[in-house]
Amino acid sequence: MKKLAIAVAAGLAALGLATTTLAQGPTEKVRKLNLYSWPQAALPQSYQAAQLIAQQWRQLGLDVEVKPLQRQAQTQLIWFSRDKWDTTMWRMVGRPERSDPDEFLYSLYHSSYAEKGYNFIGYLNKEYDALAEKQRTQLDREERRKTAFAMQEIINRDQPQAFLVHPKYALAFNKAVFKEDTVVNQSGIGIRNIWTFMNIQPLGAQKDLIINSNETINATNPLYIGGAVDSWITDLIWDRLMRIGPDGMPQPWAAEKVDWIDDKTIEIKLRAGMKWHDGQPVTIDDVIFSFEAPAGDKAPMYKPFVTDIAAMEKIGELGLRFRLKNVNTTFLTASLAKINLIPKHIWEPVLKDLAGKPETAEQLKSVPHVGSGPFKMVRWKPTEEILLDRFGDHFQAPKVERWIMRIVPNAEATLGMLKRGEINFLGMFGGDAEVLVKFSKENPDIAIKSEVDIGFEYVAFNNRRAPFNDVAFRRALSLVIDRRLMVSAAWQDYAIPANSHVSPVLSFWHDPKVDQLKTGVAEARKILQDAGYRLSGGKLYYPVGKRETLTTE
Repeated sequence: MKKLAIAVAAGLAALGLATTTLAQGPTEKVRKLNLYSWPQAALPQSYQAAQLIAQQWRQLGLDVEVKPLQRQAQTQLIWFSRDKWDTTMWRMVGRPERSDPDEFLYSLYHSSYAEKGYNFIGYLNKEYDALAEKQRTQLDREERRKTAFAMQEIINRDQPQAFLVHPKYALAFNKAVFKEDTVVNQSGIGIRNIWTFMNIQPLGAQKDLIINSNETINATNPLYIGGAVDSWITDLIWDRLMRIGPDGMPQPWAAEKVDWIDDKTIEIKLRAGMKWHDGQPVTIDDVIFSFEAPAGDKAPMYKPFVTDIAAMEKIGELGLRFRLKNVNTTFLTASLAKINLIPKHIWEPVLKDLAGKPETAEQLKSVPHVGSGPFKMVRWKPTEEILLDRFGDHFQAPKVERWIMRIVPNAEATLGMLKRGEINFLGMFGGDAEVLVKFSKENPDIAIKSEVDIGFEYVAFNNRRAPFNDVAFRRALSLVIDRRLMVSAAWQDYAIPANSHVSPVLSFWHDPKVDQLKTGVAEARKILQDAGYRLSGGKLYYPVGKRETLTTE
C-alpha cells in the first residue's frame, strides 16, 4: 500500500498536482482549510465577514486561511472547478423573479444541478429533492407553504452552507436631477430596478442616468446568470415574456396577454411590432428558440426553468401555447419572467458552434449584445464603464437618453463623484452606511432609500469534500458563527441575520422557526465532540479511524 501511495503521488506530481495524505491514523488533525473571499476593496462587508468567520473557526481548533480572489478568478475556481475548493464567501442576490421562492427552493439544492447549475456546493438529499419537486405542483398555496417550511427545516438541519445575513441596501439618487416620485421602490429589491430605470424622469438638461458599481463586470450574457451588477445590465438589454412588477407579482411584458387554459396549458400573445436592436422583427420563432436553447446542456443555469415544458405550439403569427409535463404553480414567475428572449438569427449559429464541445454558453468570453429591451449596448469596458442607449422603438421606451455605469471600487471616491455630479444614482455603496446617511444630510439634494434584500450572503461549503461531507462538521462550523456580529461588525447594522434560503421579506414563505438558531463556541464544540472529533493541543482531530486522501487546492 505504501509503495502504491508513493507511485500515485509521483504520477500526480508529474501532472503538476501536489498531493497531501490526510487523517491517515487516529491522531491526524483536520487539515488546513482555505476560505475564499472577494478582495476587501471590492466587497468590504464580505471580506470583513470572512476574517471574523476564520477567527471563530480557529476557536474550534481549525487552521484557516482567508484567500481573497478577484471575482473572475473566484468564479472560475468555484463555479467551473467544483471539486477543487473547500469553502467560499458567496451570495445570492435579490432578483425580481425570486419573489417566488422556487428558484431558491428548487434550483439551489436539487441534486440534478450539482454537476452544472446552481447547486455548486454538491448537496445531495433525496428527501429534499422530492419536496422541491412537490412544491412546484401544489396549486393550494397553503399546502405549498407547508412544503416550503419543511424544506427550510431540512436545510436548517443539514446546514449545507452557513447563511449569514439578508443585506439591507442603502441606495441614493440626486433629486435635483430626477423627479423624486418617478423613482420606483420594488419590494425586496429597492430602487435599483428596471421600473426605476424606465420611468425615472429627468428634471432638466441632464438626460443621462449615471450609476456606479464597485464591482467589475463578469459577463453580460442572456444565457448566463451573473452576479448582481451583471443582472442590472442583462435586465435592460433583453426582454422577457413577463416581468415581476413592483408589487412582486408577475405581469405581462413582451407578451401582451398570458392565459392559463388549464393546469398544464398556458397561452401567450406576443406584442405586435417588437424589434431586435439590429432592426429585425421579434417573432414567435424567436420566442420558441429562447425557451429551447436552455433545454440542452449549453445553458445549465437556465435549464431548471424550462424542464417542465413538454411542448410549444405556434398559434398564428403572434400566439404560442406552452404545454407542461406537470402542474407547475411557479411557471409564470420562474419561467416566463426568467427566460431572456434572444434572437434566433444570431444565437442559433453560436449554439451550433458549441455542439460537441465541452464549453457551455456560460463560458463564452464575448457574446452578441443584441436584445429587444428598453436599452441597447453601445460600449462595454468591463473594468471602467458600460454605456447603454435608450431604444426608442421599445414599447416602453425610457425617459432618460442613456444609462451609464461607472466602475468605482473606492467608496469614498464614489461619494465624491456623487457630490460633483459625475454620477447621479448610487447603485451600490461598499462603505459604512452611516457615512452615507451623514453625506445625505450634508448634501440635501441626495435622497436615500433602503430595503431588505430578497437575497442573502453566506459561506458555501463544498459538500463533495471531507470534512464538509460530514453534516456534524458543517453544523459546527455554521453554529459557531455569530450572526449578530456579522450584522453589526461586517454590515454595520444594514442587514438582518439569516438562516434560511427564503428571506423574511417573503413573509408568507419564510419559516420563522429556523431563525431560532442556537449559536456559539460551546454549542459547536459539543456537536463536534458528540460526532467523535477531538480537541488536543488546541487543534481539531478527526474521529478515530477517519481517513482522508485528496489532491490539494
